[in-house]
Amino acid sequence: QVQLVESGGGLVQAGDSLRLACAALGRTSNFYAMGWFRRAPGKEREFVASISRSGGVTEYADSVKGRFTISVVNAGNTLYLQMNSLKPEDTAVYYCAATTFVTLNGRYDYWGQGTQVTVSS
Repeated sequence: QVQLVESGGGLVQAGDSLRLACAALGRTSNFYAMGWFRRAPGKEREFVASISRSGGVTEYADSVKGRFTISVVNAGNTLYLQMNSLKPEDTAVYYCAATTFVTLNGRYDYWGQGTQVTVSS
């Protein structure tokens, strides 16, 4: 049984920073990678960033490169997403996810409930 619990969302202004956290509970030893996805109003869910369980490999969507930083601590039990220079188009529900497959942006097994990030202009 695995549970992913996100926190840290909120309402900020354009240019501000925000850090999301995800606590992974249960059997996390078989995770290959963890990641963040988001769903904006009226749009499909999209990949944001991912990181290997060891933290050695990361991948980012072009839209967030240079602004967002993903990190993992405690052998994959805690995942972070540091978001800087936020833009109104970053407004979305952000989801934490984990995968046991050998992939960084492919199929994910486990999902959190999501946390709302709203960026005002």
